[in-house]
Amino acid sequence: MKEEPEQIFRAHGGLLRMSEAIGLGITRHTLYSLRAQGVVEQVSRGVYRLAELPPITNPDLVTASLRVPNAVICLISALAYHGITTQVPHEVSVAVPRRARIPRLDFPPLRVHKFSDAAYASGIQEHGIDGVTVRIYGPEKTLADCFKFRNKIGMDVALEGLRFYRARKKFNVDALLKYARVCRVDRIMRPYLEAVL
Repeated sequence: MKEEPEQIFRAHGGLLRMSEAIGLGITRHTLYSLRAQGVVEQVSRGVYRLAELPPITNPDLVTASLRVPNAVICLISALAYHGITTQVPHEVSVAVPRRARIPRLDFPPLRVHKFSDAAYASGIQEHGIDGVTVRIYGPEKTLADCFKFRNKIGMDVALEGLRFYRARKKFNVDALLKYARVCRVDRIMRPYLEAVL
């Protein structure tokens, strides 16, 4: 017996890309019909979710992760996610491998940064947000990235993040230095780390 489209959505967490829906046997026509009936809503171009689900808590990170699967949330967006900044991101900062093509999205606005292979692959954490696995750099890797991109985001943002991180109970100097070496900013970060210890 063929599964109903709503059951297929539920079996996959209530959210599907159009390509996934088609691969699971839901035609474009059925998807558009479900949207017209209010059964599903369009989160972003090519991304649909059941309308009955509670509102998405962080739609920008969820949409960016779904639309750009190889992206990792970084810099100010990652600082904000980890609660170690007063900055309010007006775009989603994502890292992609150096040789990847730059993704284009209508919404949310993206700020794409190309990372070397080692810097891209290090320090990735996976967080479940509204049933979607979102890849975000951990706080220590994010701080090292902020020092690396200090000329783009501002040294004040990097230092504020370090101060907020220092105020936490889990202050991991070894991890900070490890990621500083990966990002080749250990000589730049070391004096600031010594100052806050």
